[in-house]
Amino acid sequence: MVAECKRSTQLLRKVAEIYDWLDSQIRQSADTPVQCNACGKCCDFAKFDHRLFVTPPELMYLTAKLHDEDLKPMPTGRCPYNTNGKCTIYDYRFAGCRIFSCKSDPDFQSRLSESTLNKIKSLCTQFHIPYLYSDLPSALNTSTSP
Repeated sequence: MVAECKRSTQLLRKVAEIYDWLDSQIRQSADTPVQCNACGKCCDFAKFDHRLFVTPPELMYLTAKLHDEDLKPMPTGRCPYNTNGKCTIYDYRFAGCRIFSCKSDPDFQSRLSESTLNKIKSLCTQFHIPYLYSDLPSALNTSTSP
């Protein structure tokens, strides 16, 4: 039990490190002339014609940060964590949410996504977690089903 808790703590710390690295890459890049203004439009995936993919370590990280709350299902095309146009999990948001900006360079976003996914794949290998790349509705609805 203690070993599992320590392993989980290490995994969560590593996900946080990836997110910190990712945020610093975005801040330092000359390829991102306009940062995200957190308008929330891209959180309406159906309307924005956008898909967000997540991995098990990211879901584990969010679950830990939600404390006693459960993951919310996603019955519509809108992220359940967007309330009144604002992200309620902004500090813990997924890598794809951090990378995607409707105003940024798609090539930069693609390169950053690949680098980030490689880091997450390494985490999965290190912690013996199956690497899955699932769209957000499927991941949330599977995680929240009884």
